[in-house]
Amino acid sequence: MEKSEQINDLASALCKAQDQMSGAAKDSKNPFFKSSYADLSSVVKAVKQPFADNGLSYSQFPIYEEKLVGVETILMHSSGQWISSKLLLPMTKQDPQAAGSAITYARRYALQAIAGIPSEDDDGNAASHAKKVAYQLDETALAWVASIKAGSAKLEDIQDVNYRNFIQGNLK
Repeated sequence: MEKSEQINDLASALCKAQDQMSGAAKDSKNPFFKSSYADLSSVVKAVKQPFADNGLSYSQFPIYEEKLVGVETILMHSSGQWISSKLLLPMTKQDPQAAGSAITYARRYALQAIAGIPSEDDDGNAASHAKKVAYQLDETALAWVASIKAGSAKLEDIQDVNYRNFIQGNLK
């Protein structure tokens, strides 16, 4: 891993983004192993908005070293701070199709690793969704709305992502 001299702003933004992210949805099927997995688009979907909301972005570049292929993933913050890591994998064959497959595989796992997100656990995910909280527009919520509209508080001050989304929906 390599990094910029300072990563304090990046670390703070990543912490906030991770609070907003859930695991990548296992919405692709592997018929050989009769299992589901989170493909690259599911991983990108899981990180895209939380990254954007917190000044984070990433780039991935294909790399090739000594018959290994993979990617270098760079996580960047709007402050200019960054971290990067390489993931190299062996190829089953030395041809373009094997290289493309290994690069896609490396992109998926490297992005999940640098973002710090897992694939969703279907049983655990179902259990957590069963405990959804129904928020009410009570005195506390009305006070948040009024404070945010008046500029004396910020939406980002609300730590609970679901409650923050509820308040945001009532700001209109």
